[in-house]
Amino acid sequence: MSMMPKAGRGSFITLEGGEGAGKSTQLQVIVEKLRALQLDALATREPGGSPGAETLREILLSGQLKHLGPKAEAILFSAARIDHLDTLIEPALAKGTWVVCDRFLDSTRAYQGALGKLDPRFLTALERVTLGDILPDLTLILDLPADIGLARAKARRGTQSVPDRFEQEDLGFHLALRAAFLAIAEAEPDRCVVIDAARSQSEVTEAIWSAITDRLLPRLRLVAPAGKGAEHGA
Repeated sequence: MSMMPKAGRGSFITLEGGEGAGKSTQLQVIVEKLRALQLDALATREPGGSPGAETLREILLSGQLKHLGPKAEAILFSAARIDHLDTLIEPALAKGTWVVCDRFLDSTRAYQGALGKLDPRFLTALERVTLGDILPDLTLILDLPADIGLARAKARRGTQSVPDRFEQEDLGFHLALRAAFLAIAEAEPDRCVVIDAARSQSEVTEAIWSAITDRLLPRLRLVAPAGKGAEHGA
């Protein structure tokens, strides 16, 4: 048996959370599990995911534009998101592919919105222009104490590279970031699920897959291989 979306459209899953929460690792696991169910699935990331957006990613994460302030950063992140949506996410969803993305709109809400103290009306207007009617079907917020996340990010990075624009911020910034993501989850429980990312990798995977199974897999229908249905009188 394979599983197909009832409406022929793919589901859109996003992973959010602070630095070192394990989003990239879990992203690949999710895609592998979806493909094991014979679902088309792809992994992507923000900022980035498309050629134009990857160009902006390098600039944004370098810190070169930090002096422009959170409003300019939010606009540039949104510009990258438009290219990502237009060239990769929306076409994939339309043909039934499941898209799993490392960061999306909630990172803009948390980093530039809550921490940058942007006017919520500005962010709402920006989202309306950027997203249209596309929102994640499920957002998994990987929650981790900020000090543990920063230590994990440092260990992952090693000594061969420098911290990016956001990893360089102090502990107070990352404590506030964690609170911002939890506030988003509390405000939108129908879309967001908080995952305790302090647990082992396998336990985090189990919690994530449980959320996907409960929230999204019921939307699918089983499709028998050609000829099987007729054999059983279907």
